[in-house]
Amino acid sequence: MVVKVYGSVKSACTQRVMACLFEKEVEFELVHIDLEAGEHKWAEFLTRQPFGQVPAVEDGDYFRLFESRAIIRYYTTKYASQGTNLLGNTLEQQALIDQWLDVEAHNYNDLIYNLVLQCIVFPKMGKPGDLATVNDCEHKLERVLDVYEQRLSQSKYLAGNSFTLADLSHLPGTRYLTHELGLERLVKERKNVKAWWEDISNRTAWKKVVKLAS
Repeated sequence: MVVKVYGSVKSACTQRVMACLFEKEVEFELVHIDLEAGEHKWAEFLTRQPFGQVPAVEDGDYFRLFESRAIIRYYTTKYASQGTNLLGNTLEQQALIDQWLDVEAHNYNDLIYNLVLQCIVFPKMGKPGDLATVNDCEHKLERVLDVYEQRLSQSKYLAGNSFTLADLSHLPGTRYLTHELGLERLVKERKNVKAWWEDISNRTAWKKVVKLAS
């Protein structure tokens, strides 16, 4: 049964799910949801994602799931023996994966999301971004990435010495940071973060996502 992913290839959260499915070698179909047309707020889509956000998935005829990090946890567990091992090998490593997924969601991604709103989304809508908010987010990101630099001086990846969900979940946001937002210096100025980003952004699965999004 082919997994159906309802979302937009331009959406960071949809990209997170696609990267996971490519890593796990799970066949899927992307059902395009036009965000500019507001299709994610239409009644039909709200039956799949009641908060009107992308993505949402259908796994077979009966199981539906939303929230990208819940989705990648689900498929990584369901197909544990298939494709890349993204769950780690010990209870301790799994705990570290959960820890860094929480860090990504609450300390990292939120700042990038606000920058995207202020620098990209609002200007497209004809509204100027708030410079004070932009500067505040940049300063906070610098402090967050200093923590990442320290962590990555101790291990090649965030949860140890193998690529896991903890790293994968950072791919979409970091690409927005380094490309669309033009803040690549925040990564390049930190030796270990730079090496980590060059490594994970060159994975075959992520390159497939980037190609589809371009």
